[in-house]
Amino acid sequence: MGDLHRIYDAYRDRANFLTVYISEAHPDDEWQMESNQLQGFVLKQPRVLDERKKAAGILVDRLKYRMPLAIDMMDNRTEKAYAGWPERIYILGTDGKVLFKGDVGPFGFHPDEAEKALAKLVTASAATTAAAR
Repeated sequence: MGDLHRIYDAYRDRANFLTVYISEAHPDDEWQMESNQLQGFVLKQPRVLDERKKAAGILVDRLKYRMPLAIDMMDNRTEKAYAGWPERIYILGTDGKVLFKGDVGPFGFHPDEAEKALAKLVTASAATTAAAR
């Protein structure tokens, strides 16, 4: 989470951030990872929204997660719409258009690539705003 928090801290005054908590990637009752067990992240796949909210709360508490967090509905509509499982970074414009679509994690999850794209977008937006004055 360090890279995500660093990017959030650097750009939160110039961009809106939102993490959507989707279905668990490695729940205990499906595909548990040994690394999760060693870190004490042993969760079952939530079956109802209250369980998903509780799991999201564990993320916030244990990882000191501080970015704004929404919770996907149990039909996984956001996860499906953005092909977000197990993790993925998107940058959307103010019109909702996708401006950056990161690869699927964990192997394609590269916050540094999203940061480069965000830096360019913020710079371009600032230049457009300045030119309009």
